[in-house]
Amino acid sequence: MQLAFRKYREGQPLLILHGLFGQSDNWNTLAKRFGDQNFEVYTIDQRNHGLSPHSDVFTYEAMADDIHEFIETHKLKNPILLGHSMGGKTAMFFALKYDGVLDKLVVADMSPRAYKPHHEAVLEALNAVDFSKINTRKEAEAILNEYITDFGTKQFLLKNIYWEDNAGGKMNWRFNLPIITKNYTEILAAVPDGISDVNTLFIRGEKSSYITDIDVPEIKNRFPNYKLQTIANAGHWVHAEQPDSFFQDVISFIK
Repeated sequence: MQLAFRKYREGQPLLILHGLFGQSDNWNTLAKRFGDQNFEVYTIDQRNHGLSPHSDVFTYEAMADDIHEFIETHKLKNPILLGHSMGGKTAMFFALKYDGVLDKLVVADMSPRAYKPHHEAVLEALNAVDFSKINTRKEAEAILNEYITDFGTKQFLLKNIYWEDNAGGKMNWRFNLPIITKNYTEILAAVPDGISDVNTLFIRGEKSSYITDIDVPEIKNRFPNYKLQTIANAGHWVHAEQPDSFFQDVISFIK
């Protein structure tokens, strides 16, 4: 699948993968900062997200294959792969399946283990928005308010609303909500057994439970050349909550 992307600057390739319900432009500011450090930065829309094609297939293996196709198509040498949350799991799948391709791997707040379902309220809220009956962002926000209390989460989701040019002015979600809903359990899956010798940085937020001390043995088993960094005063959205600390940790590692 040919993925949509944004490119910044020139240098060693650095590919950035967003999380569930995200899109490439979530990373614009950090991408430019990385680019200023002599990296050729690609922020990528994963399948069923952003401007990339929609597909009935929504698995980590398929998303890892998409990244391999992207690297091959753009003839990228010694790429660095950075992924947050779902993007971090895609990155781990990629590193294990395509051993020897990456120069370095950065995983932001995601463990190799399987996760229990925890997006039920978000999925219920998104599916409650009926764009055949509403035509303003404010109306969509009012519906989300009935299910989601966190302001940041609501604003993050609302960024995905766009106008379909070929549908008479109808709004819709950028992401493929029906397929994401149907295949949600796939996003919770564990990374398969295997070993990648790539130099890997795991970054976790101090207030996040996505990577716990209990996860460290699983990380070490699959990525023995790993380093774990904890960023203070940050939760799961570690790159957005503490961008300066996140930037410095990543730059120190990849340089």
